[in-house]
Amino acid sequence: MTSTNERVEYELFASCLAGFEQFLAAELKHLRARRIRPLHGGVSFYGTAAVAQRVCLWSRLASRITLVVRRVNAGDANLLYEGIRRIPWHEVIAPGASIAVHAHGMNDELRNTHFTELKVKDGICDALRERTGARPNVDSADPDANIDVRVRENRATISLDLSGESLYARAYLEPDAGQDAPLECALSAGALAMAQWGESCKTAALVDPACGDGSLVVEAAGMACDMAPGLARSRWGFEGWAAFDEDAWERLLDEADERFEEGLEAVGGAGTASTSASDRPDLERVRFVGACTSSPAIARARTRAKRAGLRQVVSIEAGDAHVVADMTRRACGVAERLSAGKTAAEDAQRPCLVASNMPAGDRIQSEARAQAEAAAFVKAAQAAPAGSMYVVVGGQGVQGRFGVDAADTLRFGRGRVEVSAQLFMRAPAEMATAVIPDSAGGAEHTVEVFEETSQQFADRLRKVAKERRKWARREGVTCYRVYDADLPDYAAAIDIYTGAGQAEGNTYLHIAEYAPPRSIDEDRARRRFDDILTVAPVVLGVRPDHVFSKVRCRDKGGGQYQGAGKRNYVTHVDEAGCLLEVDLAGYLDTGLFLDHRDTRAMVRSMADGKRFLNLFAYTGSATVQAAAGGAVETVTVDLSQTYLEWAQRNMEQNGFSGPEHMFERGDVMNWITQCRRNPRRFDLIFVDPPTFSNSKAMGKRTWDVQRDHVELLVGVSRLLTKGGIAVFSCNLRSFKPDFEQLEKYGVELEDITAQTIPHDFERNPRIHKCYLVRHVK
Repeated sequence: MTSTNERVEYELFASCLAGFEQFLAAELKHLRARRIRPLHGGVSFYGTAAVAQRVCLWSRLASRITLVVRRVNAGDANLLYEGIRRIPWHEVIAPGASIAVHAHGMNDELRNTHFTELKVKDGICDALRERTGARPNVDSADPDANIDVRVRENRATISLDLSGESLYARAYLEPDAGQDAPLECALSAGALAMAQWGESCKTAALVDPACGDGSLVVEAAGMACDMAPGLARSRWGFEGWAAFDEDAWERLLDEADERFEEGLEAVGGAGTASTSASDRPDLERVRFVGACTSSPAIARARTRAKRAGLRQVVSIEAGDAHVVADMTRRACGVAERLSAGKTAAEDAQRPCLVASNMPAGDRIQSEARAQAEAAAFVKAAQAAPAGSMYVVVGGQGVQGRFGVDAADTLRFGRGRVEVSAQLFMRAPAEMATAVIPDSAGGAEHTVEVFEETSQQFADRLRKVAKERRKWARREGVTCYRVYDADLPDYAAAIDIYTGAGQAEGNTYLHIAEYAPPRSIDEDRARRRFDDILTVAPVVLGVRPDHVFSKVRCRDKGGGQYQGAGKRNYVTHVDEAGCLLEVDLAGYLDTGLFLDHRDTRAMVRSMADGKRFLNLFAYTGSATVQAAAGGAVETVTVDLSQTYLEWAQRNMEQNGFSGPEHMFERGDVMNWITQCRRNPRRFDLIFVDPPTFSNSKAMGKRTWDVQRDHVELLVGVSRLLTKGGIAVFSCNLRSFKPDFEQLEKYGVELEDITAQTIPHDFERNPRIHKCYLVRHVK
């Protein structure tokens, strides 16, 4: 319907991410809003229905636009109901519109938001029935009009959501983009606002050296092409508003279409028409470019640019830091169509905005990828001409690599989504470099590093990797250790995992940092580890996003880790022809202890025709090898249901299922006691206990392998058949078996540690201890 009074102004509120308020206030002023007042988490303003609709269509920084209907007394349920019922809802909700109510906040009398929603809904329905004779339809799933109720102390603010879905959910996002995708769009818009991109977008170039899924490049190109962010949206909350000005809305859409068409032509020139034979841009003319090392991310970024109608003015390419530098120089040297009188030299000095929205906090899955993206950002900044600006959201490692102070630092968002945004006005300082030959025989790589000695690390890693690859190919080993603190100043363990099954063709690195001694400066140790994360993928020819890292701190009981608990990264590897599941990011360990590779091979060789028991089974990799070796029965025991299910998946994907393969959850010591009371016995037992455990599932008991190994091995020996044998291993480097006590109970121990240390762990022969256990009757 069309408003009867186009001059009526309404009180409105634009919500936004924390930190956006001042930028949003400036945007609202540009969109002709009045009486603008920034608040925490949004901006209050006034405007006509046409202004409200314009803001919905054009705002890049607002999350939602709401109409403040009224503030009412919420001292109790009756007062709230009466306040709601007295509102002239026929002037707020369009005839025939369905409604839904969403409440937030509580007080002493209104302690349940669902109850609050019911009282407000009743008040609205009763008011409309009294006025119009009909109650509105209530549709909580897909309403025409969303009523927002916010209770604070004894007052409730009643609002109508004019935007509908969050404005951050851009129309160019793919349907399965995920819940974080709108946040990425918002943070990208915030970065551009911080850099005042709106003032320079018509003439400057933009480079995103770590573009990920491409949101920032699309946002930047959209601004330069004068594209309304909401132009492609098909449904709006204000369509259920009684004051919806349909004529004004059609004029706004016509104006937005015309502005986008003109802007696209001005930016892209003759090559941008949708009838072009190719949807790829002319790379020599494009000045909005993004780079990424992930092929899936590149595909998504290109799709988003195409869905936005910007594919012909946006270039998304694969590339590392050096490719990014070339892209930056090319983007800044694009011929200016509107200034044909400029010389080539003048064109080459076009200023550039180097901007990235990088993962931060829990969103970082690979620290190596974060370092690679930081290096690419700095490389692009170095290639940009004088007068350029550089802004990064998130960007762990960028500040340290930039080497100059940020001109401005802001915090965007709150809680889980809070990130730091930094604006630099000066070019980066020079850093030390390491020269690395290409692993595939191509041109050598020059990478920037914090420490000059990192060249020695690169040389050492390359030398060891060359020998280790030859050994692995000869022995048929696909997952192995390639570096183990070979240089004391670069104290880390680096493992290679070669993908199998659906992951075939992929190579992954798992890097665990040893805690430096107290005599080493923590900042210097951190810089060295950052250099490890930068250098290792280049030396070994592995994509940075396939590198996973954790910090390992030594303590009295063995090892503790920091850096686990990120989003899981599950893939599969092959060991001796068996497919095994590993998680390279989400757990303390990956699910496969590489130092026990030879031990598992020994178990496999001993298992033919045997009844096999795996205690402290972890993910069941030893059970898989025993089954592959011909065990007629397997029993897998662990206290963790998570690991038991993991073990069962490992068995099933190798074809080992059925009643002869059992998985039993329990505290191993209690399980052994129960098993000794029945005739169940085993020909071969594998026991690989943790060094220490105080799991809640154990009750008041704790486990200490040095303290408790006698009780454990005596119990294990009693579960063996005549002539049966157990393989006992532990990772406590100071472990000393109590031979005297064990002998008293008829338990014989044979030390076979030297036979079970693989070649790739020979530098550290104390990585584990291993024994054969027999019951001498």
